[in-house]
Amino acid sequence: MNFDEIIDRRGTHSDKWDMMQAKYGVSPEDGIPMWVADMDFRPPACVTEALIGMTQHGVYGYYGDDAAYRAAIQWWMQTRHGWTVEADAIFTTHGLVNGTSMCVDTWTAPGDAVVLFTPVYHAFARVIRAAGREVRECPLVNTAGRYEMDFDAYDALMTGNEKMLILCSPHNPGGRVWTKAELEGVADFARRHDLILVSDEIHHDLVMPGQRHIAMPHIEGIADRLVMMTATTKTFNIAGAHLGNVIVPDAKLRAQFAARMGAMGISPNSFGLFMAEAAYSPEGAEWVDALCAYLDGNRQLFESGMQAIPGVRAMPLEATYLTWIDFAGTGMAAAEYTGRVERDARVVANHGPTFGTGGESFLRFNIATPRARVQEAVERIQTAFVDLQ
Repeated sequence: MNFDEIIDRRGTHSDKWDMMQAKYGVSPEDGIPMWVADMDFRPPACVTEALIGMTQHGVYGYYGDDAAYRAAIQWWMQTRHGWTVEADAIFTTHGLVNGTSMCVDTWTAPGDAVVLFTPVYHAFARVIRAAGREVRECPLVNTAGRYEMDFDAYDALMTGNEKMLILCSPHNPGGRVWTKAELEGVADFARRHDLILVSDEIHHDLVMPGQRHIAMPHIEGIADRLVMMTATTKTFNIAGAHLGNVIVPDAKLRAQFAARMGAMGISPNSFGLFMAEAAYSPEGAEWVDALCAYLDGNRQLFESGMQAIPGVRAMPLEATYLTWIDFAGTGMAAAEYTGRVERDARVVANHGPTFGTGGESFLRFNIATPRARVQEAVERIQTAFVDLQ
């Protein structure tokens, strides 16, 4: 659990490190990548040991009998989230972007609309539009630097063409942990407009100390239209496994999803299954607890550093390792503050407008990297805005 270890990821086909020159014009030789949502930490030793066991065996055939894998998921959800999952409710997809596309394909048709509370994870809108569906944006309300939902306003935006709502819980990029009352409001909204509710909870394990994530199945009256999406990949930094779970509590919806999975011929990657089964364990749980404590230290460092720049505000991070920084108070155009961060500080972050309405004045920074690198990023960015001091 040495999260301070500097691991050189350059030249390893890392999207985060090796693609920032092509995409942002910042060299990995002196740049700090804080964009792609993976961590610069090694996963828990139990995950690496599982892979070593595979390589020592030396035969990489088809994976069979996934009962132990399903049992590991059931154990994790029960012990960490108080959620009882039926083994038959679990479907394994090639990551949760693929899971999202499968949900859109199963329960909507071309021309239908899918509701998003924006700004939100950019892949949702990309998948929806690529499938020939319409994105119905319901903008979150920024109340004193904290996102809230306005269901009266959202009701007025509905046209009757909406068939699905995708919720990001905890929220990416705003870092909100939704309260029980807010989740009940989401459930009421989905029932009121007869929407399938897809709850993407990929960040549900990455919660800051003092915060409590509530899994959507704990909300009453939603099980008949609820689809859950979870994964080990974000929690344990094994995103390259491209493994995710779509968990469908309702038997009717389950049969519909199973039919689409069968028609698509989807089967999981055995490497990912071995890693996930090893991760969902007491050793994995101990690692996650240490990780969240470390991320909280990075959060405090980065938030305080950004708040020290006049006109720059960090949205308080309650979960995830993705900080949402608002540059509106600087009075600068997006090209100006983005240029200062990328060109002058040589730090790469995600551009806010890609997350939809409400993201126009923001950048998203990934703080899941050794603390010394976070400190360096803070110092570089502060220097890039030194004229405001």
